[in-house]
Amino acid sequence: MNTQVVIKVENLRKTYGATIAVEDVSFEVMEGEIFGMVGPNGAGKTTTIECLEGLRKPDKGRLSVLGLDPQQESRELRRRTGIQLQESNIPEKMKVWEALDLYASFYPKTTNWQELLSQLGLEEKRNDSFSKLSGGQKQRLFIALALLPDPELIFLDELTTGLDPQARHAIWDLIRLVRDKGKTVLLTTHFMEEAERLCDRVAILDHGCIVALDTPQALIRSLGTGERVIFNLYETLTPGFEKALGTVGRIDVQGERITVDGSPSGSDSLVSDVVSLLTREKVRFHDLRTEQPNLEDVFLSLTGRKIRE
Repeated sequence: MNTQVVIKVENLRKTYGATIAVEDVSFEVMEGEIFGMVGPNGAGKTTTIECLEGLRKPDKGRLSVLGLDPQQESRELRRRTGIQLQESNIPEKMKVWEALDLYASFYPKTTNWQELLSQLGLEEKRNDSFSKLSGGQKQRLFIALALLPDPELIFLDELTTGLDPQARHAIWDLIRLVRDKGKTVLLTTHFMEEAERLCDRVAILDHGCIVALDTPQALIRSLGTGERVIFNLYETLTPGFEKALGTVGRIDVQGERITVDGSPSGSDSLVSDVVSLLTREKVRFHDLRTEQPNLEDVFLSLTGRKIRE
């Protein structure tokens, strides 16, 4: 089965005065996938998605969304896409059902918004005003509003910012449900864990440019690192023990905190090797834990800094 290209971006450029927001960005989004644009604030994610929605005019480049030009065919594009609303778009005193009923009137054909209430867990909140909803409930309402026109493509911009972990995971489940119904999702986020857990493919942006694009798993594999063991020492690391640790894996020393990175093709029991060495050398340690490489490590490798710096 051939998968159709839903979004095609070629050499997108957008500036604001002397500031270059997006520079020579190109990518494709395939039908039925969750595609993420990830990177720190100011990386160019929101500018890119607003150009695709037809809200901003690019300075340069070619854009195709569902085979349409976002600038020239914006009316048809809005009919076939769902766009996440921002909090300020809904009056504080408007009830949940009123918001859905009002926005349904904007489209010639919509899905049943009462069914959406049930599917998104908002049935009990139908008569509550917007101001009384929790952060997670507000985001569920935004998803419901985006789904009203039964869109082929849904744009979500930093949907889980400000949510607690439990609410964030609930929103992830909802987005997967949307994808499973055959919809295509393009989202932006600066949470690397979110992109890793949710997206089929990701484009990592930094300073307006794409620095990597692939599946999260492929990007992580490209690091060439395996399991990581982290622990703290009660005393200063001696040169002899540091040398011994170096035979187990690549080490990084930050005061009393020691990190040992193993090779993917190396020992299958890095943690056992480290603990055995610590025990044999009678080195006292605490707070030992293991980690797997992730997209945060990919961003650090590509840019030389952590995403939240």
